[in-house]
Amino acid sequence: MYVIGKRLLVLGLVFTVAIGCTPKEDISEKKPTTQTQTKPDPALQQVVNEYRKFVIEQMDQLVQQTELFSQAIKTGDLEKAKQLYAPTRMYYERIEPIAESLGDLDPKIDARENDVPAANWSGFHKLEKALWQEKNVKGQELVADQLLKDVQFLRAKVETVEIDPNLLITGSVELLNEVSASKVTGEEERYSHTDLYDFVANVEGSKEIFVHLKPLLEKKDAKLATDIDAKFTALQNELTKYKKGDGYVLYGELRKDQVKTLSQLLDALAEPLSRIGTVVGGV
Repeated sequence: MYVIGKRLLVLGLVFTVAIGCTPKEDISEKKPTTQTQTKPDPALQQVVNEYRKFVIEQMDQLVQQTELFSQAIKTGDLEKAKQLYAPTRMYYERIEPIAESLGDLDPKIDARENDVPAANWSGFHKLEKALWQEKNVKGQELVADQLLKDVQFLRAKVETVEIDPNLLITGSVELLNEVSASKVTGEEERYSHTDLYDFVANVEGSKEIFVHLKPLLEKKDAKLATDIDAKFTALQNELTKYKKGDGYVLYGELRKDQVKTLSQLLDALAEPLSRIGTVVGGV
């Protein structure tokens, strides 16, 4: 989800694009530095490498499914486009923080109405409004084309970024904080009400980080690892209650007490999850 000025970087990942020296640089005039560069912890670097594989897999699926979604919009097949919308977005929601780290691609792909100037609004949520509120996608062909191009560009940029392993440690809890702080209100999918798809994908994205960190955590605090595992299971079991066929019920079908339970389970998980950095990486 893209929100102007929000304080949380959803997953807490920092990505830096490697840039070479410009032709005008005179390297010979540079003074030698006395600073020593700390080598990354090999175990944490392995976590990063494994997580990157997950990100690339999700991005590949996102590109494929967005192509199908875009085609349905362009051919005016409203029902097919509606069926593809939420499942396609799940791939994006699992790796959303990477998109937010790569310049203006996230608002192009995922901005909600009023998050950006009307003239600049594009992406999934613009098409969501056309599908569910306007019930007409005529004239949205260029939006669909641009969405696919932006997703393809995002996939390409994933190959050129480096993931900071220290900040990756804090990422899992930050993603859940985003869900608990704003998405639980139902504001994300305001026209389709397919918020539960987003919830599930965000929890899965958060757990993916934990899964890769778990072996390191177990060596230092097995009890904490077991506690986090149990709380992930409780939250995912609760979300499973709302499955409907291959998908999930509309968010508006949940009672207030059910929404409250989800919020409480998110908060209960976030607390022990926030301690992983101190135990594993001294964050």
